[in-house]
Amino acid sequence: MTAANRPPEPTDHGSEDAHGDTSPGIASLVLFDVCGTTPLGPVGTFSLALPPLVVEAGPPAQEATVEFFTARIPNPHTRAAYGRAVGRFCEWCQTQHLRLEQITPPAIAAYLQILGGALSVASIKLTASGLRNWLAFLTERGVLRGNPAASVRTPRLVVREGKTPVLERVEARALFASLDAADASDVLALRDRAVFAVMLFGFVRVGAVVKMQVRDFEEGDNAWLVLHEKGGRERRIPCHHKTRDYLRAYLEAARLERESRLPLFQSAPHRTGALSGLALNRRDVLRIVKRRCKAVGLPASVCNHSFRATGITIHQENGGDIVEAQQLAGHADVRTTQLYNRKHGKLLRAEVERVQL
Repeated sequence: MTAANRPPEPTDHGSEDAHGDTSPGIASLVLFDVCGTTPLGPVGTFSLALPPLVVEAGPPAQEATVEFFTARIPNPHTRAAYGRAVGRFCEWCQTQHLRLEQITPPAIAAYLQILGGALSVASIKLTASGLRNWLAFLTERGVLRGNPAASVRTPRLVVREGKTPVLERVEARALFASLDAADASDVLALRDRAVFAVMLFGFVRVGAVVKMQVRDFEEGDNAWLVLHEKGGRERRIPCHHKTRDYLRAYLEAARLERESRLPLFQSAPHRTGALSGLALNRRDVLRIVKRRCKAVGLPASVCNHSFRATGITIHQENGGDIVEAQQLAGHADVRTTQLYNRKHGKLLRAEVERVQL
């Protein structure tokens, strides 16, 4: 492959399931960070920049692209992923001396084929999706006469088991035991234990955990958790008795009023031991997970999603119904829940070990 044909150093931006946490920072609205950019000025409190390919195509292309990435895509993670995909593709088009209106289906197919040597199938499909949706919007706005990505097909992806590391029961017990041993006044240890419990016993996404307010823990013998999920969905799930006890201990030590709208899980700058009143974010939780796991000798690969996957796996090993697990996890499709279930993999390993000479 020649340097001219090689795309701009792609990185495999897999799902959170594969890499733990891919949360974009607050600057995720700076869309194109992989090539030379032309700033368009502030949008709200952020600034946007466009690739030269779009700038050279004129104001209609610029305005449509900005509208696509700000008004059409509300999810910041999707926006960041599509921004990377479009930015890299625009840079590659410049190396091929292609203008925006000269982009054709064969050109897009050639680009994706080149990416195949560096990225996973999942990342290629994500890139194709970003290009297809962006170019479709430009077509809708009259910038292009047709969507050149519409007819381009990507490799088929069949995933039967996720890549998220799962804790063994003994490892999970060791982690919670290390936090159980902490002093009753150690607010941070009590907070971290409660965070882990919500994710493991309730199969809760870390994104929903960090959005919880104090009042989202509805106390009582039959306690409930109110979750604010992606896409604006709100769910109410039963609270496991251990999670209930851990949350009560944390709230008592933190002296948080029960019906407060304050964040339930708050940061503590510089590990001062004093809560800030500001919510933890996903990266904060990942750092906590890494630090606590390292302290008890657990694998460095353990991530936020490991707790969710561990909970689902244990639920299935104990004879739980996969459809019930799907409802608790908030998955639209039971096949997604099945990706988190590692019970089958353990059974296969046991069957393999039956072959003894």
